[in-house]
Amino acid sequence: MYSGNDDPATRVTQLARRLGVFDATMIVMGGIIGAGIFISPYVVARHVNTTPLILGAWAAGGAIALAGAFVYAELAALRPEAGGVYAYLRDAFHPMVAFLFGWTLLLVVQAGGMAAVAVTFGLYVRDLTGIALSPTTLAVGALVALTLINCFGVRTGANVQNTFMVLKIVAIAALVTIGWLAVGTAPVTPDVERTAGFGAAMVPVLFAYGGWQTASFISEEMRDTRRDLPRAMLWGIIGVIVLYCAANLVYALVLTPSGLAATTTPASEVMRRAIGERGARFIALGIAVSTIGYLSQGMLTAPRVYFAMARDGMFFAKVGWLHPRTRAPVYAIALQGVWAVAVALSGRYEQILNYVVAIDAIFFGLTGVALIVFRRREPHSDSAARFRTPGHPWTTILFVAAFWLVALNTVVQFPTSAGIGVLVLVAGVPVYVWWSRRRVRLAARSSAAPPSFPSA
Repeated sequence: MYSGNDDPATRVTQLARRLGVFDATMIVMGGIIGAGIFISPYVVARHVNTTPLILGAWAAGGAIALAGAFVYAELAALRPEAGGVYAYLRDAFHPMVAFLFGWTLLLVVQAGGMAAVAVTFGLYVRDLTGIALSPTTLAVGALVALTLINCFGVRTGANVQNTFMVLKIVAIAALVTIGWLAVGTAPVTPDVERTAGFGAAMVPVLFAYGGWQTASFISEEMRDTRRDLPRAMLWGIIGVIVLYCAANLVYALVLTPSGLAATTTPASEVMRRAIGERGARFIALGIAVSTIGYLSQGMLTAPRVYFAMARDGMFFAKVGWLHPRTRAPVYAIALQGVWAVAVALSGRYEQILNYVVAIDAIFFGLTGVALIVFRRREPHSDSAARFRTPGHPWTTILFVAAFWLVALNTVVQFPTSAGIGVLVLVAGVPVYVWWSRRRVRLAARSSAAPPSFPSA
């Protein structure tokens, strides 16, 4: 196994298996729930303008996410390795496909998402506390703190992530419960049913459900990946479906579908109607907690992809180094933190995210295709001992088609942004070629040298 440790006698090559099914369930839910459920449901209501259709869109999105979770659970049982998706794409297709996934994840997808959420956290903290610091400064502080916390090991990072996830559940449950107090206070206005926008409504819904796949990144640190990750995927996504549908039901009943479509802050509006301004401040605190929890989950999971790349000799060797005591990939974690800080300071995170929406959806679909490839290539591979995707291949095909339709829709609606995303992806090809050739040179040099400690 490749490592960046320069001293073979003290080299640590294995990540620590310290996570159980509860940790993984919280990671699944934490990767999905950020600030979006408190803010973005109005986008869906602008496309479908009746309560049944709104709830139908969120339920359909949950069903697609569940189908995808089954796919990822089986893949994790087949390849219970650090990096998750990186390993699936590498072994199903080609190392370059996996490298391009890691390349876009580091440069734009993860860093852009974390920077945007961190600044959102800064905005809410400043408004709540009145502190004389800019949102960007607060965002940088949060990113640095979470980077340091995760360097103390996966157990420490998971404990922090679990705490924030429980607080998120409490915040959403409070929103739903208190929101019922305001049901019936909104003026009743007739709504014209719009079914033509259901497909368009599914785009923001699917992205609202995104993020559960990052739980696969920590596969190698679970005590029993084959048993616990499928359970975590199932329980985590069902939990999110319940929370999302309950919140949107309250939004639609309190505000009416037309009112929901007209406000960009539905959670705050519901709480304000229920218990006044203190309700709005409470939900602002809930959003702040939710955003920091999302950042915590991202800092815990994504660095494992870069660690896996380095271990394969496709990235800087130091990124594949594990701390001898904590067994945490500290350089990979630091890399994620530093780059997210740089993107936050640049102020271009929203633009960056627009560039890679289609690319991200393409990789989702490719991961589903990877399962089809493995099933054909290894039809009887330990089939009795591992999780099997229900309804395969039809559920897998549904998952792939849903995300590739999202990618196509994004290209059609935002061709310029999608084109820039393709350029970012293509720019990774020569980088991969350079790393691949470097790996070959290092392997040749190693084989020509006198025997010593193994490097792989």
